[in-house]
Amino acid sequence: MSLFQQLIVRTLPLVPKFIVGRVASRYVAGETLEDALRLIARLNAEGAVATMDLLGEEVLDPAKAEANVREYQRMLQEIAARKVEANISVKPTSIGLKIDQETLVRNLDEIAATAGQLGNFVRVDMEDHTTIDATLAAYHALQPKHGNLGVVFQAYMRRTLADIAALPAEKANIRLCKGIYIEPRAVAWKGYETVRLAFVDALEKALRQGVYVGIATHDEHLCCAATGLLDRLGTPRDRYEFQMLLGVDPKLRRILLDAGHRLRVYVPYGRDWYPYSMRRLRENPEVAIHVMRAFLGIGGR
Repeated sequence: MSLFQQLIVRTLPLVPKFIVGRVASRYVAGETLEDALRLIARLNAEGAVATMDLLGEEVLDPAKAEANVREYQRMLQEIAARKVEANISVKPTSIGLKIDQETLVRNLDEIAATAGQLGNFVRVDMEDHTTIDATLAAYHALQPKHGNLGVVFQAYMRRTLADIAALPAEKANIRLCKGIYIEPRAVAWKGYETVRLAFVDALEKALRQGVYVGIATHDEHLCCAATGLLDRLGTPRDRYEFQMLLGVDPKLRRILLDAGHRLRVYVPYGRDWYPYSMRRLRENPEVAIHVMRAFLGIGGR
């Protein structure tokens, strides 16, 4: 990231929320479940599948965590009723991880049970390094019971190879991404190329271990490396998928779909869209520049 791009990213909090919303809306389906379902139907028509997420993290109120559980269950019921091709992604801190482990496990158990009744799948998202042990403990406790849970590994975490090795022997299903949180060097690899290398190493380990992998990246270099690795290992197409964020590089999404790869789009919705959108903009300085242009009233054609 250039010094100019770093300056733009640091200035983003000064931009009025409505201007951020105009540009960042590409990353969020809307504020309601209905908004997300309509968008998923369009993605399905394009050949993509989806995973749906309710925005909002760091919940400390048990009543709010319970309300989020009910919304996740409603997602699953509507997916089944409308017959769209989608599953759900659940952030542990949205359903009680910051309250206590018992609350997290109880609430995730309820969601997984509903998903099981409806023949669906629950992706347990990973947040910053302070949540990893609790998240994996909940996953390992409930996966043998339900068999329909998957977890996320972040390639830049130094522990990821060991965590992949500890996965269940059967029905292991992961999403592998680079990682977005700003982590200390003691726990995370640093450097663009270093993280790329860690991603490929983790992907190869998971595939050789027989794990179903959601290859979550918009990095064309990594997509190329992944397709080469899949070819060398002879991995069947029903043993992996690519995954991308809503609003990021739709051309690459189309390329992967046209090549015959299964591709899942992450579709978030909810009223807590602002923190999520700011993270996406910090990841993508080119889009952040468009936000600043709108703020400063600089036109363009």
